[in-house]
Amino acid sequence: MSFIVAIDGPAGAGKGTVTEEVSKKLNLINIGSGSAYRAIALETINRNIKLEETEKIIKILDEIDIEFGMKNNKDIVYLNGKDVTERIRQKDVSNIVSQVSSIKEVRFKLNEIFRKCAQGKNIIMEGRDIGTYVFPNADVKIYLDATPEERAKRRYKQNKEKGIKMTYEEILENIKMRDKNDMEKEIGALKQAEDAIYIDSTEMSIEEEVKKVMEVIENEKNS
Repeated sequence: MSFIVAIDGPAGAGKGTVTEEVSKKLNLINIGSGSAYRAIALETINRNIKLEETEKIIKILDEIDIEFGMKNNKDIVYLNGKDVTERIRQKDVSNIVSQVSSIKEVRFKLNEIFRKCAQGKNIIMEGRDIGTYVFPNADVKIYLDATPEERAKRRYKQNKEKGIKMTYEEILENIKMRDKNDMEKEIGALKQAEDAIYIDSTEMSIEEEVKKVMEVIENEKNS
């Protein structure tokens, strides 16, 4: 038996941070879609496949094994049995992961891998279409939201801490544009599942978001 928590929501709502914290506190395996795309990008590099060789990249997914686990309270990504958690964050992988993830056949096949990874495990996963498409039968579905203004404020603060110079107005416009694009995507559109529990995190701190998400999960478990 497996237990699956699906968290969806727009960019800047705190999904990634909340998912990471909740996975540690509740001992759930965090399946990261971004990490999976990076693993495929790494294998593309390992095999010296060029980005224009789309068919070869698609074929990779039939020949590799991607697994997610936890070690010393840290999320681990395995590629063909090898821990590549640090390797997939290196510059050469970052340089091509966007192109690899834009291949729609790769997305379709990755969803199959995610479902396989979840078999018999307790997992949590965040994204845009986890509760609507990837795991439509998830035990818990949460839609984590916040106003565009609050999300822009959070992103502005993060950028400032990282030394990235962007005005609040620019970030707000980008967020509104991304929301529109995400909601209108042909594949993997951002959408709240009908049976998802809605959480508005506009007035919440990250700690409060984590606490609320954990409460929802525990309530669903008990019911």
